[in-house]
Amino acid sequence: MAGKYTSIENLYNNRYLNFYHMDALTDSGRAFDYFFVSRNNSENIRIVTGSDAPEGCVIYPVLKEDPGKIVLIRQYRYPLGRFIYELPAGLIEPGEDPEQAAVRELKEETGYVLEPVHGDEMWNRAFYMGAGFTDESSATVFGYAVGDPGARAPEESESISVLTADRAEVRRILREEQVSLRMAYLCMNFLRADPSDPFAFLKTGE
Repeated sequence: MAGKYTSIENLYNNRYLNFYHMDALTDSGRAFDYFFVSRNNSENIRIVTGSDAPEGCVIYPVLKEDPGKIVLIRQYRYPLGRFIYELPAGLIEPGEDPEQAAVRELKEETGYVLEPVHGDEMWNRAFYMGAGFTDESSATVFGYAVGDPGARAPEESESISVLTADRAEVRRILREEQVSLRMAYLCMNFLRADPSDPFAFLKTGE
């Protein structure tokens, strides 16, 4: 059901996130207030453009020298007031595609160089983050992490530690620690992957 609203009002803008009020309609046509946030300005919110282009990317970086390990970060998240475990990720800057953004973000956050691995396009397409409150979408970029984890340059506002985790440590983290949803689901895939061919699933699309 497209067009289940009568108007959208921009309530607040800043550099990273914008707040909107929608005069929404139920299936029966009753009006009600709906609020959502977006990375986009009023002209570029998805309900206006219909675009599926991702605003961000998450990176699935298998350690090339030891494919039985994956590169993770532990980052302080201000809304939670605590550190949580995540995969490296970030916003796509103007002029970048998801792969270019992933290479830049992995280097900045961890010091590793990303060697992207390609496969069936379904693994790289954009998926929505939390469509009940935002129109943001994110693409996943898969690849090998190579190089020196010490040569990194996170933003001043980012409090990040970098670790490489084998399967036993990934299982422990998933059982015991606070974890982002994207990391949880992608690391479930990591636990099933064969270290001798860690990206076999990309080739088959199965």
